[in-house]
Amino acid sequence: MILPLSLSNENILQLASPLADLARVGGKGANLSILKRGGLAVPDGFHITTSAYRTFVENNGLSAEIDTALAKAVETDSESLEEASQYIRAAFAQGSVPEALQQEITTCWSGLDAQAVAVRSSATAEDLPDLSFAGQQDTYLNVVGDEALLKAVVDCWSSLWTARAIGYRKRNNIPHHDVALAVIVQAMIPSVVAGVLFTANPLTGRRGEIVIDAAPGLGEGLVSGLVEPDHYTVDPRQDRVIGKTIGQKAVSIRGRAGGGTEKVVEPAGQNQALTDEQILRLARLGGRVAELYGGEPQDIEWALADDTFFILQSRPITSLYPTPDGLPADPLQFLLSFGAVQGMLDPITPLGRDLMKLLIAMGAKMVLRRPSALDTQQMLFDVGERLWVNITPIVLSSLGRRLIGAGTTLVEPSIWEALRQVREDPLLKPEQKGIRPRTVLLLAWFIAPVAGNMVLNMLRPAPRREFIMGSTEQAFTMLHEKAAALHGSPLEKLRWSLNVLPELAFTELLSLFRLLISAIASGLMSLTLLNNLTRGFVQDLSNGAAWHPKALAITRSLPHNPTTEMGLALWDTASAIRADRESASVFASQESPTLAQNYLESRLPPVAQAAIKNFLDRYGGRGLAEIDAGRERWADDPTHVMESLIGYLRLEEARAPDVVFRQGAEEARLAQQELEQLARNSRHGWLKARLVHFFAGRARELMSQREAPKFFFVRVLALIRASVLQSGRELRDLGLFDQPDDLFFLTLTELRSLADGVSRDWRSLVAERRAAFNREKMRRQIPRLLLSDGRAFYDGIASSGGGSDLNGSPVSPGTAEGLVRVVLDPRQAGLQPGEILVCPGTDPSWTPLFLVAGGLVMEVGGMMTHGAVVAREYGIPAIVGVDNATQRLTTGQHIRIDGTTGQIQILE
Repeated sequence: MILPLSLSNENILQLASPLADLARVGGKGANLSILKRGGLAVPDGFHITTSAYRTFVENNGLSAEIDTALAKAVETDSESLEEASQYIRAAFAQGSVPEALQQEITTCWSGLDAQAVAVRSSATAEDLPDLSFAGQQDTYLNVVGDEALLKAVVDCWSSLWTARAIGYRKRNNIPHHDVALAVIVQAMIPSVVAGVLFTANPLTGRRGEIVIDAAPGLGEGLVSGLVEPDHYTVDPRQDRVIGKTIGQKAVSIRGRAGGGTEKVVEPAGQNQALTDEQILRLARLGGRVAELYGGEPQDIEWALADDTFFILQSRPITSLYPTPDGLPADPLQFLLSFGAVQGMLDPITPLGRDLMKLLIAMGAKMVLRRPSALDTQQMLFDVGERLWVNITPIVLSSLGRRLIGAGTTLVEPSIWEALRQVREDPLLKPEQKGIRPRTVLLLAWFIAPVAGNMVLNMLRPAPRREFIMGSTEQAFTMLHEKAAALHGSPLEKLRWSLNVLPELAFTELLSLFRLLISAIASGLMSLTLLNNLTRGFVQDLSNGAAWHPKALAITRSLPHNPTTEMGLALWDTASAIRADRESASVFASQESPTLAQNYLESRLPPVAQAAIKNFLDRYGGRGLAEIDAGRERWADDPTHVMESLIGYLRLEEARAPDVVFRQGAEEARLAQQELEQLARNSRHGWLKARLVHFFAGRARELMSQREAPKFFFVRVLALIRASVLQSGRELRDLGLFDQPDDLFFLTLTELRSLADGVSRDWRSLVAERRAAFNREKMRRQIPRLLLSDGRAFYDGIASSGGGSDLNGSPVSPGTAEGLVRVVLDPRQAGLQPGEILVCPGTDPSWTPLFLVAGGLVMEVGGMMTHGAVVAREYGIPAIVGVDNATQRLTTGQHIRIDGTTGQIQILE
């Protein structure tokens, strides 16, 4: 169709017009224009642009009506969203289309030579690479006549304000008035079969599969869920149908004479909607569509008429987790979520990711004696603004599989559950048995000194712990003094911060690595041997769990744990505030953000100011997502510290952290005595009792060192962060950047170029990176495992029964009953004493909440992750690896958790 020149204007565009971009014709319209220009069979038609929508809104004075309705709409209240939608759509229905625009629309329609048309909505925030808005706006099929056409256009415009669209925009922080809606008018295709095609499997994420759903009649029946379609799976590389499920297809939606659609009962039968030849032809067409979009996976609506496949729509499949750049699907690679192991599922800033890769590269060079650098290391990969560990060599080794099974059980059991699902994949079969001689030598070179240190640790645990911790403190003090002495121009200081400080810091860390690892390994080995010994003479009460509750009781209130000591230090701070009348009054009357601001401006009462400063001088380098150098620390914004202090001041004396800690230590002492007595009463009791005493003592002395390496590392990151921020402030003052933390959204290589004086549009690059980071931060579901062909594994430990109760992995024994508090951000917890804390995962910034919580439920984690270790020490029951816990449990729900069996019972 070629529009008359006079009608190709700001309100009307040809379907294939090169001017048909996102701003003018919305996401759906822009995609159809690309398809049309690409030579694909797209039904003829035209765009009614966003300019026409804005003209309609302005001429009818609808902006004020929209604002009135939106002021009452609440994102989490479906009723208020529906009321706002009805009010706005009623106002649209009463409006009138300007006569000139009416004439343009009806003239273009008459030029289609079509008895009926499809009228489709196309919003400017729709079918985007990161937000699809699928199903948010309306489509009208088989529209016949001028009057019906104009009404359908107005109804499409008003569908920008459906309740689901309003709520979706609110949830994704998209300003309502930044969005407009275009309308696409196309010749109606009287399809005999229609459906959807995905150029990647939307359920598994596998990029090497095409999935097709097909049903008789118009596609509306399938999209609306009225029809059970056929389901076909195609391997495009082999051009072969590899799976079929034939649906009932009992009804279809078809065009009705005179306009509109009707439901038609289809004859019973199990015939395919498409022949195998048609399935493969359609799959090839889907591949062509994806090529037009640079190979990005597409969700395509199609219709078959007169043996021609028409493309009705194509949009990105935004639900898929990205695949790693630079890592081909073949040979298949196996990636483990670094965030799931760390209990931190947020995205990581570009500089934060590069610093972790630099540490890995230096570690490979020092520990494994392999040449490695930031740009050549092959262990950590960026995917979805997060870090992923490539464990393919381990998975492809028979010995490695056994080791990773044991390791993931300790840190994240659901990873092993996912691995079991794919371990029989022919592409993941072990390539070798045993271990290569060269690998044995490398491991021996690393392990031998660790083993020697372990022997020393077991012989003299207390002096060795003091020596190891003293060594780390000396190293940190040296780094702190060097960072404090830094001087020069902003770019000179930035160059030192990027080139010298990380290398110096990481060298110190790696030189201490064997010592720190030996302490952790000694403690864990002692606990493991104690656990195995206990099972030999104590009845198993753990319901099949890997760790016996009586052995775990020994780990209550372990001394010398930096994270536990942090919680107790915060309690001391709260106690100082409570003891000072002026400070207590201020904390009783002010909110945490106000208290934080007053602290930063030194306007708190002297006692509170001094006590908090003393705490932050030691622990100010900690914070939410602290493994990312780009994230704020408590020293930058102490709001979370203030929130925790307010919570501590509400605690009853019996729940005071120091009281709880002493009680836990006493419980551990009594548990050890009980185990020793039970051992004496068993066969060879004198020997078993001595072994219990030996292993329990070593476990209590050395298990606490599990938190020491991370405490050292995050303080090192805090030093690097502070140095980079100082350069950022100076560069901002020179007008090169907008904010001091802009530097964290550049890579290490880019920052080195900046420090060398390279000129570039740094502001635009930072804005692009911030947008990507913020988009990924809204992603709720993060896979535990990712394969390079796109397959993603999200599930935690699912319920074993058919009821509503949940299961997970038990990591801290005991039971707790109380109300649920779902918390996604510890800075906005609102946790009340005794509530069950339910969260995605935890890092040490969550620790202050543990002393308030009655129990802990996490979606990720294992026996040796931070949350589990601290929960055991504080004596609160904890369960980890609970599939979608933050969505299946709701705040205010009454539950009982059993940290011995891993069961979560939902109570009436």
